[in-house]
Amino acid sequence: MRVIVFGATGTVGKLAVERMLKDGHHVTAFARNPGKLDIRDPRLSLVAGDAFSETEVSEAIEGHDAVVVTLGAGMSRSSRIRSLGTLNVIRGMHKHGVRGLICQSTLGAHESWSNLDFFWKRIMFGFLLKPVFKDHERQEDMVRASGLDWTIVRPSAFTDEPAKGGYVEDVRPGERKLTLKMPRADLANFLSRQISDTRYLYRAVGITN
Repeated sequence: MRVIVFGATGTVGKLAVERMLKDGHHVTAFARNPGKLDIRDPRLSLVAGDAFSETEVSEAIEGHDAVVVTLGAGMSRSSRIRSLGTLNVIRGMHKHGVRGLICQSTLGAHESWSNLDFFWKRIMFGFLLKPVFKDHERQEDMVRASGLDWTIVRPSAFTDEPAKGGYVEDVRPGERKLTLKMPRADLANFLSRQISDTRYLYRAVGITN
């Protein structure tokens, strides 16, 4: 399939691009500076653009079969790139008739709040990362209301370990005794799988070790 990844140079986005290429997809990497990927593959196209620009996002989406959103704001705690960038993606998908949307969010959003422990509820998402968390929830609300064929992926906190597999998939609300950590590489593999696996269509799925 022809897939475009928004946020392709982020820590998850880069791994997702690599995984999708290995899985046989033709991938377009959209980012401010996509050359940072340092990946050479005949099935990889690079598009420089700003996710805040509705025009640039829409033009990049044309001709693709599916869209994967891994947008992030680095160290910024006030950026609304996740929600506003995703809104531009949704508008572009409608304009060009692209249906499949896979969006990375975070475990803890909406009904998965009950999966978090005290540290994540009160310190991280309750205080330090509260604006980031709220933007994830706005992002999810937009995806759910999009009318597209969507899947929301809610990973726990990331580690730099190699992919291990064996993570808990489809975490249920209220499920506890979770490590609330997982390798980015496992998340990248899971995101790539959603391109052709419709098991979680129209659902938000939590994953973690």
